[in-house]
Amino acid sequence: MRLVLLGPPGVGKGTQGRRLAAEHHWALISTGEILRDAVARKTSLGLEAQRCMEKGMLVPDDMMIGLVRDRSNEADADGRFVLDGFPRTVAQADALDSMLQSRGHRLDAVIGLEAPKEELVKRLSARRECPVCQRAYNRASAPPRDGRHCDDHPSVDLVQREDDAEATVRKRLEVYEKQTSPLLEYYRGQGRLREVKGLGSVDEVYRQLNRALGC
Repeated sequence: MRLVLLGPPGVGKGTQGRRLAAEHHWALISTGEILRDAVARKTSLGLEAQRCMEKGMLVPDDMMIGLVRDRSNEADADGRFVLDGFPRTVAQADALDSMLQSRGHRLDAVIGLEAPKEELVKRLSARRECPVCQRAYNRASAPPRDGRHCDDHPSVDLVQREDDAEATVRKRLEVYEKQTSPLLEYYRGQGRLREVKGLGSVDEVYRQLNRALGC
């Protein structure tokens, strides 16, 4: 299975992508995780990406295509993977198709996760993380035990990422609507899009995803 998860920031792509990958033994290719690692290591790519993300903008196509090309060519991703965070533009989708075709592969399915805008703003602006271990929390749905500190590092205050501030969240959603939502029509026209509501519990959404995939 070669699968793409599409949807706006905060809809649950990361959570569901990790679970699908783990339970079906597919490789997880998360561009968000790849980029955060590059930012943490302060590579030239990471510094450039950080400037884009802090403004709520998408990272340039050529940078993302290169990252995905390298990661999808690793042994664990040969034939079975979940893509989270790519493609985000029609140009990236075309590049993905060309990349797979050059290897004798094709994309099997695209899941479009969706949720109301204000729900997404609420979810994202409530996110916090530990600056030591990067463990993620959500003040609304998955808070730390004492509401303030990392469960694994009790003396460390949780912080809000720059791109989770409410103003930046709204900008990210605007960018998604303008640049990424056309991908829904792109894949719908190819007959590969399967739409799933990203509402309800994590387990409920996961069951819907598996039904949509016929798993």
